[in-house]
Amino acid sequence: MSHTNTQVLFKADPGAALVTTDHMEVVKTPFTIPTDLPAGTLVVKNLFLSLDPYMRGRMNTTAKSYSAPFTIGKPMQGGGVAQVIAGSRGDITVGDTVSTFIGFESFSVLPAQLPAQKLDTSAPLPLSYYLGIAGMPGATAYYGLIDLCTPKAGETVFVSGAAGAVGLVVGQIAKIKGLRVIGSAGSDDKVALLKNEFGFDEAFNYKTVSSVAAALGAAAPKGIDIYFDNVGGEHLEAALTHMNTHGRIAACGMISQYNGESYHIKNLVSIIGKQIKIQGLLIGQQLASPEFMKRFATDIKTWVHIVEGIENAPEAFVGLFSGINTGKLIIKL
Repeated sequence: MSHTNTQVLFKADPGAALVTTDHMEVVKTPFTIPTDLPAGTLVVKNLFLSLDPYMRGRMNTTAKSYSAPFTIGKPMQGGGVAQVIAGSRGDITVGDTVSTFIGFESFSVLPAQLPAQKLDTSAPLPLSYYLGIAGMPGATAYYGLIDLCTPKAGETVFVSGAAGAVGLVVGQIAKIKGLRVIGSAGSDDKVALLKNEFGFDEAFNYKTVSSVAAALGAAAPKGIDIYFDNVGGEHLEAALTHMNTHGRIAACGMISQYNGESYHIKNLVSIIGKQIKIQGLLIGQQLASPEFMKRFATDIKTWVHIVEGIENAPEAFVGLFSGINTGKLIIKL
C-alpha cells in the first residue's frame, strides 16, 4: 500500500542571517512500507515532532558543533513520538508507540542502531509530554537547576526564556524547592501566564522594558543567587550585574545569538570578584542514565504549544526564534 509522505527538506544554509521558510522546502513523495526489513529496523508513522533552538546550529553546514549539521536536500530531524507500523526490535512491535529521533516527515524508517524507547501508553500522560516535561526539556531543566546550581530554599533564581519549554519547568521546580523565582519573556501575555498560572514571583517583558538590567534590578533588589540562561547576550550581562557572591549560572542556551547576532558582554570581570560559577550543559548523557531519569521525574504542570500539520513546520521553526511559543513547541502530524 502506498502512502503520501509529506516531508520538510533542508534547502539552504542561512549562514549568519535570520532563518526563514526559504531555507526549508515542503514536498510530498510516495512512500511504500518496505517488506524486507533488516533486523531491528522499524517503520513508523510520526505523531509528534519536537522543535528546539539547537536545530538552528544544525543549519550551519560548515560550523563545528556537538550535533551534526542537516544535509541539504534531505529531511531535517528532531526528537519525536511515533507509532510502529512495521518491523520489531526487542520488546517493540507493530502498534507500539515509541520516543525516538525522526525526520520532519509523516513516515520514517528507523535503522537498528537508532535508539527508540517504548512508551507506556496506559499512563495518564498525553503523548506530547514525552517531548516536554517527561522528555529532554524536563530533564534539562532538572539537571541544570538541581545538579549544576544546587539551589537552597530562600534563594532567588532568574530564568530567561521563562515561557519556553525548559524555562517553564525550571521555574516550577524552583518553586517546589522553595526559591523566589523571576522570569523574563517576550510578551505581556506570557508574563501574565508566568505569574498567574505558573507561580513566578516576578516576571517582565524584555521587549518593552528600558533595559533588562534595570528590570531585573527592580524585580530582585537583593540580587540573584542563580541564573538559568536560555537567552545569553543582554540577559547574561544583566544577570552578572545583579548576581550575589558565590552565584551559579547554568548555561543551557543562548538563543539571542543563534541567528548570527553578536553581543559583547562588558562585565565578565565580575565573575572573578563575585566568585561566580558558570557551567554549560548538554543533556545527552543524563538522558541515557536510567538512574537520572527516575530521579528527575516529578509531578508538576507543563504547557505545550502544538502546531498542527508537518507542512507548517518551517513557519513554526522560524517562529521559535521570535518567541511564538509558550512552552514546548511541538508539531502534531
